[in-house]
Amino acid sequence: MQSMELPLVVFTVFSQAAIGVTVMRAVRTTADGAGAEDHGARREWGLIAGLMVFGMLGSLFHLGHPLSAPTALNHLGTAWLSREVLFAGMFTGVTVLAVLVAGITGKPALAWLGTLLGLGVIVSAGMTYAPPALPALDNGLPFAFFLTSAVILGAGFGSWFAGGGRAPLMARIFTTALVVGLVLNLAAPWIWLSGGTVMRMTGQAWLGSAFYWAHVLVLLGCLGVVWKTRTIPAWLPVLALMGELAGRAGFFADTIHTAANMGGLY
Repeated sequence: MQSMELPLVVFTVFSQAAIGVTVMRAVRTTADGAGAEDHGARREWGLIAGLMVFGMLGSLFHLGHPLSAPTALNHLGTAWLSREVLFAGMFTGVTVLAVLVAGITGKPALAWLGTLLGLGVIVSAGMTYAPPALPALDNGLPFAFFLTSAVILGAGFGSWFAGGGRAPLMARIFTTALVVGLVLNLAAPWIWLSGGTVMRMTGQAWLGSAFYWAHVLVLLGCLGVVWKTRTIPAWLPVLALMGELAGRAGFFADTIHTAANMGGLY
């Protein structure tokens, strides 16, 4: 890709944060049961909707003609990008509806509907950013990166609304996702170094990238804080968000396209 693509960085990270918080809400409200109090529902759904709307607005700056954004739906039968736009639009609609009806309708229903639509967004995005022209990502890695980001940010921001009873659960999920994220990010570039020319160039670019190392250091820092405190301090999800933004910037800026080696030896 070799371009930071700030609008796509904003869209993918903030939308995955919104999806992750929705998943955590679905898990918590289902586990708590129908009789549990849920005074923070509107605030939590407000955060989810705010993250998603911000991401959607950010994505418009990637378009040459933002007013023509609906035409992205024209190829649902053949293009994963069109499916990503459709799922993202439906997910956004569910989050806005949830803000309006918070405290009125059944607790888990909209959260689980949002979870299904959100997973549709992540699967579609994983396929969109795994083209053959990016040999390092022409596999399941984009989906793995995106899902891991969603769980890290979802558990992190979800801890704001979990209460004392569910805080340990959020901390366990957060810790597990951080470990998975570290393994993925540390292993991938070294594996790429053993691949073909363009894949090897990608591995070298990632290992030489400030974005990459900033992301790894934030993951390690977050893991260290949770290990020491056994909980998720209120400020830590914001740090995790900064780390995911840095990592996503590197994802777009440092992944080498086959055109970069045009005319070279493979």
